[in-house]
Amino acid sequence: MPGGPPAGPPGVPGGAAEQVPVCPRHPDRVSYVRCQRCGRPACPECQRPAPVGIHCVDCVAEAARTAREGRTVFGGRVRAGRPVVTLTLIGLCAVSYVLQLAVPGWTSQWAFSPLAGAFEPWRFLTAAFLHSPGQVFHILFNMIALWMIGPYLESTLGRARFAVLYLMSALGGSVAAVLLATATDSWTTAMVGASGAVFGLFGAVLVVLRRLGRDAGPIIGILVLNGVLGFVLPNIAWQAHLGGLVVGAALGAAFAYAPRERRALVGWAAPVAVLVLLLGATWATYASVGLV
Repeated sequence: MPGGPPAGPPGVPGGAAEQVPVCPRHPDRVSYVRCQRCGRPACPECQRPAPVGIHCVDCVAEAARTAREGRTVFGGRVRAGRPVVTLTLIGLCAVSYVLQLAVPGWTSQWAFSPLAGAFEPWRFLTAAFLHSPGQVFHILFNMIALWMIGPYLESTLGRARFAVLYLMSALGGSVAAVLLATATDSWTTAMVGASGAVFGLFGAVLVVLRRLGRDAGPIIGILVLNGVLGFVLPNIAWQAHLGGLVVGAALGAAFAYAPRERRALVGWAAPVAVLVLLLGATWATYASVGLV
């Protein structure tokens, strides 16, 4: 009818351009699909499927920030995907083994002995990433054991606690060598291997399985077998095995039996307490023979 309002685009009353719904992130894109949460238009690029309708990317990001973080049965942070810490530890041991074969002096530079540890304390840990260059089964058995137990403990305890457990068990193995070996020529004998750390994982998984009410018989059998071999076969540092086992079991018990409301506190307090105890015992032993 002459004199009436101008016709606008289909579906837009009165042709008012400002009423055309556009995506807030992409103003040049018209969208008649709205977010079910905030009600704003969302173009196909900004749409995310929801149980009912769609959500925009901003609402999805906000929900992720405010969502309660998933926790494991023992309070560790839930992580999806591969066992990153376990794979990293295996990778470090493998790379170090290659360097042992390719770089002269690599083993002697990082190996541990009670005497060397008194002057170069980093050897207490670095030795756990070395293995006997002439015995490929040494690293093979340790890495198989790490792969068998590591992913389970990593997913149960959380990545951070698992990493701390492994490193503290390795440290406990070296400290036990200082405490249990006589301060004679044996203090100059080099020690290498992840066995102390692996025995720590054995100790921890034994406690965790018992805490969850699961069968720990196979783990006990493995511990007994390896304990006997440590005294029967030559060139095996049973002290490191024992030290790692004790430290791993202690930390495993702390993580597994901590009250729900105090898990975060125990998660850092227990490793600190064990570290102080290990350092104090080591210092006292060195002081008794005049090395400090």
